[in-house]
Amino acid sequence: MQRVVLTVTKNEALTPLIYEMHLAGDVSGVTRAGQFVEIALDGLYLRRPISVCNYDEGELTLIYKVVGKGTDLMSQMAEGTQLDVLTGCGNGFNIDHECKKPLLVGGGVGVPPLYRLTRDLIARGKEVTVVLGFNTESEIFYADKFEALGAKVIIATADGSVGVKGFVTNAIAESGVEADYFYSCGPLPMLKALCNSLEIDGEVSLEERMGCGFGICMGCSIQTTKGAKRVCKEGPVFKKEEVIW
Repeated sequence: MQRVVLTVTKNEALTPLIYEMHLAGDVSGVTRAGQFVEIALDGLYLRRPISVCNYDEGELTLIYKVVGKGTDLMSQMAEGTQLDVLTGCGNGFNIDHECKKPLLVGGGVGVPPLYRLTRDLIARGKEVTVVLGFNTESEIFYADKFEALGAKVIIATADGSVGVKGFVTNAIAESGVEADYFYSCGPLPMLKALCNSLEIDGEVSLEERMGCGFGICMGCSIQTTKGAKRVCKEGPVFKKEEVIW
């Protein structure tokens, strides 16, 4: 983990509530897909944890949803704004797992970290299928970017406005996806349903409310088969079989 000052170079809406922010500076602390950053905001005591969508030398891409005061402040930040950021937080996905046809499943704001993961897996010659779940058509983002990477993309919407009507589990069942490992990020009910329905091994990235974001307060602890673990420190990515739902 590193504490750095990053500069906003781009901050724009992708949907009415979803924003994409680009930050420039020393991002060397981010080393794998699935990690997150902690952003300090003026007037707010706790930093805001935001998952990393993508990273390259000197640039970080974040995608966040406006759900409260902190993310509302972020949505109003202009180009040139400087931010105090903790980078390289948490443990990411294991891209060294032996598989040929990985399945990536994201729901809502769980979609962003799967972008870099897709990029890394395809670079290793994997045949990647991505299933994205949203409530309705107006909330869909980044589907075209996943396709541009070379992934097969399947969309599920709760209201049936695009793709398969229902949840990601419905889309997986109806599309007959062939996969030998899965990676997923999204709300807990979705992750639980996936782990219960998929017979293959996999990894899940959990979303929990965090206090400190680096393992001191213990506020984001969950129960696993190996005892209590902190989502911010030992996670946010855990193996499917570790999590006690």
